[in-house]
Amino acid sequence: MLLHHGTEAAFCGGLLENKSEGIYCCRLCGLPLFRARTKFDSGTGWPSFFAPFDPAHLHKITDRSYGMIRVEIRCARCGSHQGHVFPDGPAPTGERYCINSVSLSFVPGGDPLPDPMAVGDAYDGARDA
Repeated sequence: MLLHHGTEAAFCGGLLENKSEGIYCCRLCGLPLFRARTKFDSGTGWPSFFAPFDPAHLHKITDRSYGMIRVEIRCARCGSHQGHVFPDGPAPTGERYCINSVSLSFVPGGDPLPDPMAVGDAYDGARDA
C-alpha cells in the first residue's frame, strides 16, 4: 500500500482511536510526520491531523484518480503514500490530513524515534509530542 499508493478501508485502521501523546512517523522510513496533539476526530474513518510535524516532511502531489482532483500526501524521504489533504479541517490551519493507519507507526511520547533505514537523522524536537 505504501509504495502502490492505495487507500485502506475507512474505520478499519489500528490508529484511528489512538489518543496517546506521541509522534506519528512514516512506517517505511521513520520520518516524523505528525504530532499527536494535532490529531482530531474528523468522522471520516481515517486518522486526521490539522498540521504536519514539519511541512518539509511531506510532498503534496495532485491526484486526478477516480474522476476527482485531490492532493495526495507522500513522505518526503521515501515517497510512500500517506493519504490526502483537504481544505476542510479545523483552525488554526483549516487543513485535514486524512492518513492511512497502515502508513504510520506511532511512537509514544518520550520514546526514541524509529530509524529503520539507518539514516541517523536527529529530531530533538520530536520528543515534544
